[in-house]
Amino acid sequence: MINVQIETDQKLAKFKENHIFKLVSVVMKSENIKSAEILLIFTTDNILMELKKKYFNQEHYTDVIAFRLNDYNEDKVEGEIYISVPQVRENAKQYNQAFNKELSRIIIHGSLHLLNYKDKTPQEKIKMTEKEDYFLNKINWENIA
Repeated sequence: MINVQIETDQKLAKFKENHIFKLVSVVMKSENIKSAEILLIFTTDNILMELKKKYFNQEHYTDVIAFRLNDYNEDKVEGEIYISVPQVRENAKQYNQAFNKELSRIIIHGSLHLLNYKDKTPQEKIKMTEKEDYFLNKINWENIA
């Protein structure tokens, strides 16, 4: 069973949780994951910057950070995805994308990181973007917010 919990900072608008659940479920099931416990946290730039500083020794804004809480070789996926909503809004403007589409892409991106997809090298980034595009075409991202 895929279990997705969502927490949203009080200062931010709520999102349509059932659409977010479907999106994460589509990613997991398409990657042959049958069991998952995933927490999505929609928050602010400062929270993600603090996480980036603490866990990656980097000090800059980012849109998403994903933590796999158990080993990648385990069948069940346990993880947390932190998303900076202000950064997603900024990305949407920068890339001339609808906010809902960019938010969906970032949720997919974080979900893929929980499945051990990486984006450090150009080849990894290409593969990640192809996967993101594939899932964006499979789901109705217009209704996520």
